[in-house]
Amino acid sequence: MLMPKRVKYRKQMRGRMKGKAQRGAEIHFGDYGLQALEPGWVSARQIESARRAMVRAMRRRGKVWIRIFPDKPITKRAAESRMGKGKGAVEYWAAVVKPGRIMFEIGGGIPADVAKHALKLASYKLSVKSRIIASDSVAGD
Repeated sequence: MLMPKRVKYRKQMRGRMKGKAQRGAEIHFGDYGLQALEPGWVSARQIESARRAMVRAMRRRGKVWIRIFPDKPITKRAAESRMGKGKGAVEYWAAVVKPGRIMFEIGGGIPADVAKHALKLASYKLSVKSRIIASDSVAGD
């Protein structure tokens, strides 16, 4: 499971997800990408589940790039605990995703239909709406 080795502060505030992705909105490494269409948190488990779905669909050909990293600690209070007594313990790690962000890329000489199918399977595993896009080099052919 993805998570930071160490962080400066153990717990974070929730924050706001306004606006579009400032960076990471273009395909840089592969031929096809999965782009977020809405803001949200993508947990480390969802990222790993999507990665496994892609790798299985591609039958271990080609290459997968994960463009998001879960570096935000999400806390949760224990069930049936009384109010007060501070912030809850870290439950899981999440990546903050804004609209336009490329979350995954696929490349390495893999057929278009296989790549699109793999990304479609990955999109089912994520908690944000997404679409499949092709890089300019592939779209121009």
